[in-house]
Amino acid sequence: MANFNEHSLEMSIMDLFQDEGYIYLNGEQIHRERSEVLLIDDLRKYLLNRYAAEEITPSEVDSIILRLRSISGTIYEANKAVCKMVCDGFIFNREDHTKKDLYIELIDFDEPEKNVFKIVNQFEIEGINNQLRIPDGIVFINGIPVVVLEFKSAVKENTTIMDAYTQLTVRYRRDIPELFKYNAFIVISDGANNKYGSFFSSYDFFYAWRKIEADDKELDGINSLVTMVSGLFRKERLLAVIKDFVYFPDSSDKDIKIVCRYPQYFAAVKLFENIKAHLRPEGDGKGGTYFGATGCGKSYTMLFLTRMLMKSTFFHSPTILIITDRTDLDDQLSKQFVASKKYIGDETVVSIDSREKLRQELQGRTSGGVYMTTIQKFTEDLELLTDRANVICISDEAHRSQINLDQKVKVTAEGVERTYGFAKYLHDSLPNATYVGFTGTPVDGTIEVFGPVVDAYTMTEAVKDGITVNLV
Repeated sequence: MANFNEHSLEMSIMDLFQDEGYIYLNGEQIHRERSEVLLIDDLRKYLLNRYAAEEITPSEVDSIILRLRSISGTIYEANKAVCKMVCDGFIFNREDHTKKDLYIELIDFDEPEKNVFKIVNQFEIEGINNQLRIPDGIVFINGIPVVVLEFKSAVKENTTIMDAYTQLTVRYRRDIPELFKYNAFIVISDGANNKYGSFFSSYDFFYAWRKIEADDKELDGINSLVTMVSGLFRKERLLAVIKDFVYFPDSSDKDIKIVCRYPQYFAAVKLFENIKAHLRPEGDGKGGTYFGATGCGKSYTMLFLTRMLMKSTFFHSPTILIITDRTDLDDQLSKQFVASKKYIGDETVVSIDSREKLRQELQGRTSGGVYMTTIQKFTEDLELLTDRANVICISDEAHRSQINLDQKVKVTAEGVERTYGFAKYLHDSLPNATYVGFTGTPVDGTIEVFGPVVDAYTMTEAVKDGITVNLV
């Protein structure tokens, strides 16, 4: 055990990455200027191959690389701009103006094997004031350093995983900021404790990736090193996380960047697939129920799911309604969603204060748009809002008023009065919509309205993950 030092840990992790099909290199094998953090040859080769059919020229490739390298600003602003370029692609004007503009993707998210994945250790970087820093591990996709890893030995008395965090977010941030311009997230490990998170987050918001597949049992300790590499760094999984599960608000006075936790990833992916399977008119419109305990990060899961739905070619830009049953929840979600238009990929993200306004918004609209409202807006007005099938309703707190479909009979002096719950009017207003329910308390009515539980994150799991405190 005494021989299990940082180098041994480092090489063990390199082996795990090779098991996932990554090319392993020692930094000394790469010929480059030490101040250069991109693997320029890899990026150039990828672009020439990807756009060969469009007859992209070497000088056009150089222009694209220059455009990427030239992004400037604070490290947060630059990282936000680079992440947008990588995740959403961009339009490139051809040198020959008679040729159609190219839509450039620096990573091929649809076909993972068309990208070059490398894991590199001992990659010397010359930074500010000629400071030389050597990150323990860097994951490159097509020459772009998307993940930086730092290791500390668990058997060394005076070092902890916190030291790895400090090394990355304090010393490396100060000395080699250029590296983190391209960063999706960072990893800290001592072998027994393995966590990842946003470069801009505090240590408290770093978490383990404790499952390989959604239905696996969560694993801890040295096993969590395997679940992280096999669960998070599997090629198609890493691409999915980078593309849809790294969130920046449109604007913020703080350096906010959120990277999904593993339960949020699995929940959003499973709900997305279930909505596809149950979408009307072919399906029954029951998109599924998500059972998430306190600490599951429900609002971000909704945001991740909304982006996936909006960006998917399968759904052709659906209209999405986010429905809560309390005004305070509506205000909270509305602020978050309205501040996320660029991330969602739709400029129409609106908080609705009346049923009439919602009707006006939906009239004439054939696709797109995200609307936040409360279930109480769906009172006993029976007028149709829209009969389109590309409407998806995501209900928060789906165990309360949102499942009230039953008829209530009341005898009055004027005779028998029949009324229905709010949910009845919602379903009558949007008869061909597909409904998804988020709840911390699933009941029979929830399943009846939204369909079976697609994924669950229990209080026990949240406590094990260190996200919430156990109740005694």
